[in-house]
Amino acid sequence: MTIDFDHAHALDAADPLALLRDRFHLPDGVIYLDGNSLGPLPRATVARQKDMLEKQWGDGLIRSWNDADWIGAPERIGGKIARLIGAKPHEVLIADSVSVNIFKLLVAAAQLSPDRPQILSEAGNFHTDLHIASGAAELLPDQRLDVVERSAIEGAIGGDTNIALLTHIHYKTAERFDMAALTARARDAGARVLWDLSHSVGAVPLDLNGCGAELAVGCGYKYLNGGPGAPAFLYVAESLQDRLVSPLRGWFGHARPFAFEDAYEPAPGIMRFQAGTPPMLAMDALEGGIASFDGVEMDAVWAKSVQLFDLFARLAERYCGQLTCVSPTDPDRRGSHISFRFDHAYELTQALIARGIIGDFRAPDIIRFGLTPLYLRHEDIVRAVAAMAKILAEESWRDPRFAERGRVT
Repeated sequence: MTIDFDHAHALDAADPLALLRDRFHLPDGVIYLDGNSLGPLPRATVARQKDMLEKQWGDGLIRSWNDADWIGAPERIGGKIARLIGAKPHEVLIADSVSVNIFKLLVAAAQLSPDRPQILSEAGNFHTDLHIASGAAELLPDQRLDVVERSAIEGAIGGDTNIALLTHIHYKTAERFDMAALTARARDAGARVLWDLSHSVGAVPLDLNGCGAELAVGCGYKYLNGGPGAPAFLYVAESLQDRLVSPLRGWFGHARPFAFEDAYEPAPGIMRFQAGTPPMLAMDALEGGIASFDGVEMDAVWAKSVQLFDLFARLAERYCGQLTCVSPTDPDRRGSHISFRFDHAYELTQALIARGIIGDFRAPDIIRFGLTPLYLRHEDIVRAVAAMAKILAEESWRDPRFAERGRVT
C-alpha cells in the first residue's frame, strides 16, 4: 500500500504556520500526535527555566518575589491567556489545578442561588469534573448532581438548575458544545454555566465575552505547552467577580496577604480566587508555553487544524477500514483532535508508539490523535496513517507486548 505524499507536501509548502515548528523540541524519529494530552517542550522554555533556577531563585532568592515580579505572575500570565479565550486580561487568573478551580467556582457560584437545587452535567464528561461536582453537591445544602446524556443537556436546563458544568470539547470524541447557545439557554432559565476549556484553549477560537460566558476553567499542559502538571487557569466575568467568594480562602486570596490578619477579607476582583503560594518554577514554564502563541492568530491555527483533520479522516477512511471515526466531520461541531473506535485500540496505540508515532488511548476502545497546528505537518499525518494501515493489515498489534499496560494509559 502506497500513499501519495504530493498533496501533503504542497499543503506544507503553503502553510503560513510552518516556521512555528522550530519553536519546539521534537525528538528525531517521532511524530507527536498527543499534544492534546501533553504539549511538547518549547525550546525557549529551557532557557527560561535555566534563568529561573540559576538567577531568579539561585541569586535573587526571596528578593525575586518583588525584583522578578513573581508576585504578579498569576495575574500577568492569566492576562496572556485572556487573548486566546476572548476575555479581558483582569478576568483570567493562573491558580491551582483544573480540579481545584472547578471546586472553587462551582461552590462559589452555586451559593448565589441556593433555592435552585440542581447542579447539571453530562454523562461521560471527563471524570474529574464529575467527581469534583459530586463532592461539591454533597457539601452544599439542598444541592444535587444530575447527570444526563449529552443530547439531553439543553432540555434538562430549567427552573431547578443552579449551574451546569460542561466541557466545551469532549475529551474522547472532540464533540463541541455550542457555547453561545447553551450559555443563552442557561441565562434565560436563570441558571449559569461553568465551562471546562481544557481541550479548547489554544486549539479552537474562543470568545467568552462575546458568548456571554461567566465562568470557565482550563489547563495549561495540553495545547498551551506549559509542561506536565502545569498550573491551570480560571475565568470569572468582570460583572460576577465581586459577588463570589472562594470556598478555599488561602492567604494569597486575601485583600492584604502580608498584613497577616486573622479574619478573612477577599481580595478585590479575580485575585480573590488565589489560595496558596504560586509554584513559580511551574508558572514560569507555563508562561514560556503561552509564548509559543506569540504573533499567532487563533483563526489561522484553526484553519490548519481543519486541514489536518480532513486529511487524517479521508486517509483513514480509505486505508484503515477497521476503524470507526467518532469525531464530528463538521468543523463547527468539534475540537482539534480526531478519535476512532477499535476493539483493540490500546494494542494499536502501543504498536504505533513502538514505531515512533505517539497518540493515546482512552478506555474502553478509543484511539485518539491530537492535531496541534503549531508544529504538526501534513506529512506527519500521512506518515502516521500509512503506519497505522500497515499495522492493521499485518495485525502486528496482536504482539503480546502491546497488550501490557502501564499505570498511565
